[in-house]
Amino acid sequence: MSTFALRRIVMTIPVLLGILIVTFVMLRLIPGDPCRAVLGERATDEVCDAYAERYGLNKPITEQLIIYLGRTLRGDLDVSFRFSRPVADLIVERLPTTLELAASALLFATLAGIPLGIISAYRHNSAIDVGTMMGANLGVSMPVFWLGLMLAFFFGVVLKDTPFALPPSGRLSAGANYPPFYIVWGIAESDATASSLVIFLSRLNILNSLLTINITQLLDALRHMILPAMAVGTIPLAIIARMMRSSLLEVLRMDYVRTARAKGLSEYAVVLGHAVRNALLPVVTVIGLSFGALVSGAVLTETVFGLSGVGRILFDGISARDYTLVQGITIVTAISFVIINLIVDVLYGYLDPRIRLE
Repeated sequence: MSTFALRRIVMTIPVLLGILIVTFVMLRLIPGDPCRAVLGERATDEVCDAYAERYGLNKPITEQLIIYLGRTLRGDLDVSFRFSRPVADLIVERLPTTLELAASALLFATLAGIPLGIISAYRHNSAIDVGTMMGANLGVSMPVFWLGLMLAFFFGVVLKDTPFALPPSGRLSAGANYPPFYIVWGIAESDATASSLVIFLSRLNILNSLLTINITQLLDALRHMILPAMAVGTIPLAIIARMMRSSLLEVLRMDYVRTARAKGLSEYAVVLGHAVRNALLPVVTVIGLSFGALVSGAVLTETVFGLSGVGRILFDGISARDYTLVQGITIVTAISFVIINLIVDVLYGYLDPRIRLE
């Protein structure tokens, strides 16, 4: 298994390098000047010349590419044109929000989608099957921004002052100030003395609440994440349910399933113990791809629910022709996809022992 993982990691190096080069070239092919996109009416010729000199935009594109690749390989993502801050700091600040949203949405989609798909396949052509698939088709068809607004209106306005009300925006309650785990544990005294990794982990509110055993923060973070997770997780839920249903239907028709039933095994053992495990292979692929897509940024969901994640800052970066910011988020997203694909491949070997990863 370790040999397989190492081989896959080595194989991804040229892929990541290709992504860096393609992103670099495509951004510079987009019409528009970063100086005028950021400064607007203040962008005189003299100011833009100084701007280009400051960020090295007046150099030949090949020289810019070599400098960019050298910095990236050293782990330096440069400084954002728009925000005048290191891109790494912006990612550390915004990525936890997106990761928490992506994980919550995918957990909701998986826990609901797989059982619905199993029930639909087992009760094939029944009223339950038809109703579930109609719901799945409806879930795929609903725009995320519309669903998010409807959920925020219903749970934040219609059900206001009731036990079922949910916060329509933000990650924590207004004015909430929960101590990060590195202060509670005595690892560091403040953000200034803590490492970027420690700060990054502390900004995952759910993880931070578990590390500090803070039930109040945990419940607060979960309540704020319910509506965004439902909004962005509805489409993956529908896809997972449909994929699970079609895959399980195919498996249930196989000879070994009929043999298991002929041997007298219970339906529970036949379906969940034999069929579902093999039917999960394509579903795992869908789950992995869905998580990768969510990590790249749910722009509309983050905007509707007031979440400062990667999606919103990526949109701002593209609008402002902020090359360094877009490139930094792209490489982080690409690495996330590589890690997710590696995990999916390892799960293949666990779910189906016939697949030899070595």
